[in-house]
Amino acid sequence: MRSSDEITALLKAWGEGDNGALERLVPLVHNELHRIAAMRMRGEREDHTLQTTALINEAYLKLIDQPSMTWQGRNQFFAIASSVMRRVLVDYARHKTRLKRGGKAITLQLNDDVAAETSGLSIDLLALDEVLERLKLIDERHVRIVELRFFAGLSLDDTAEALSCSRTTVATDWRMAKAWIKRELTR
Repeated sequence: MRSSDEITALLKAWGEGDNGALERLVPLVHNELHRIAAMRMRGEREDHTLQTTALINEAYLKLIDQPSMTWQGRNQFFAIASSVMRRVLVDYARHKTRLKRGGKAITLQLNDDVAAETSGLSIDLLALDEVLERLKLIDERHVRIVELRFFAGLSLDDTAEALSCSRTTVATDWRMAKAWIKRELTR
């Protein structure tokens, strides 16, 4: 991937209305968006009908529809892209559940790489979304950290940079958020 500075400059130019910057940006961020989407799709059930490319396209359409967004940088962009992908998957799961009316829940795995304390749990994506909405009422930063770490796959350092806080704060909040989510999901 190109330098973070180049991506940041293009994001800022795009946010200021330069559509040419968007055209130059897309090829630079595509691989990372694909990595994030693939990571999200790996957590979905095997017979999931939404493909990685379709998830990227849905997220891309929602991202370019952001009127006059003030982009801070690369990490913020990928954090928002990951959050958008999460919303797409949740909306997709809701739609599928409505169609099935009581059908099998759509689940994802919290894996050892990202959520060690919850390894082995199979989590309903809709249940996780509900838990995150409740957590948002208590501490919005915890939700942002979960979105960045779990959904975007950002490191502790990248998450700290995206949120403009220390790595220690992110690590502590990450542990607390995972424990809270595990408790709420296993109730």
